[in-house]
Parts: sequence; C-alpha cells; structure tokens
Amino acid sequence: MRLTTGELVERAAGLAAEAARAGGARVLGITGPPGAGKSTLATALAAGLPSGTAVVVGMDGFHLSNRVLEAHGSRARKGAIDTFDDAGYAALIDRIADRRPGSPPVYAPEFRREIEEPIAAGTAVTDEPLVITEGNYLLAPGGAWPAARARMAEVWYIDLPDAERLRRLVARHRAFGKPPSDAEAWARGSDQRNADVIATTRDAADLIVEWA
Repeated sequence: MRLTTGELVERAAGLAAEAARAGGARVLGITGPPGAGKSTLATALAAGLPSGTAVVVGMDGFHLSNRVLEAHGSRARKGAIDTFDDAGYAALIDRIADRRPGSPPVYAPEFRREIEEPIAAGTAVTDEPLVITEGNYLLAPGGAWPAARARMAEVWYIDLPDAERLRRLVARHRAFGKPPSDAEAWARGSDQRNADVIATTRDAADLIVEWA
C-alpha cells in the first residue's frame, strides 16, 4: 500500500491513543531489508507526533559486539540473523510492553554506526504511549523473535524497489567510511543475503508500506 508520511503518522497516532486509554504503551514494529528506510520512517513517525508521544528503540542495539563476533568467526557476516542477541531484544520488548506510567524508565541499548558497536542504555523509555522499534528480523519465525513480535501491536514491512534500496545502502556504507568498492561489495553480498532472508517474512506483516 502506497502511503504518505502523514497517513502513516495518523495510523501511528491511533495506536498511541489506544495505549493512552489503556494506561500503558503500544509497541509498533517497523521492518524490512537493509536500506529500505526503517530508521528514517521510525524517526519521521516520532517527529510527526506530539512531543512525548513516541520514542524509537532500534533492534540494532542488540548487535553482538565486534569482539564477540570475531570470537565466533562471524565478523564478516555482521548483520546476519545469528549476529544479534534475539533473547535480549525479546526481553526488552517484554519490559517495555509491561511498563506502566510513572514506573522507572526502561533503558535500551543503541547502535552507533560511527563506531560500528552497540552501547548500553542509549535510549530511555519513559511515559511515551507509543514505542516504535525498527529492525531487520522482527518477523523472523525462529529463536526469540516470535516472543518479541507477540508483544507488538502491529508490524509494518517497508517494501522498496531493490535498485533504490541498494543505491541508498551503498551511499550509507560510504558515508560511514567504507571505500566505494567495499561499500558496493558489502551491499550486494552480506546485506543482500540478509535481505533475501527478510523478504521471506514479508507476508507476516500487518501492513506492507510502499512509503511515498
């Protein structure tokens, strides 16, 4: 479904209103392949809602550290589904979904692309009625991913033509320091293998978004 940012903000506002009436929080998931625009949409949704309504929590905060990946021999596959702490992510989403207004904040890790590492307690979830979480594997059927999905009110899948997605992905890799040839190789290699896995989860989404 081709939707504008305004239309998506309106749908997100409905989830926030439901949460406010119930006295808790709703979790909205945004998923799709690398380069589809997940973090951009999540940020746009939060910015389009009144202040204090929404906070963004990224799945990428649960990347395993480079040191752990090197110990596992999987550093060259960073971003693959087995290079994340899925159980940790599910536990966080559980805590967020159970949180009630006035209770202590829930702190979430975040991923810093400039250092290619996660950092602890980078985001505080307080009394926002809508928590937007974005990441590649929100609809994955194995591991602890389904436990996280079960606590989400909705999950939206961003569908973007591959040519544009790859262009954005290469540009992002270059912006964060990869030489042009390495950026292209990573986007068409490791990233594309992950994208193929993620595409198999598309039909499990509550909404397929062709973001206008």
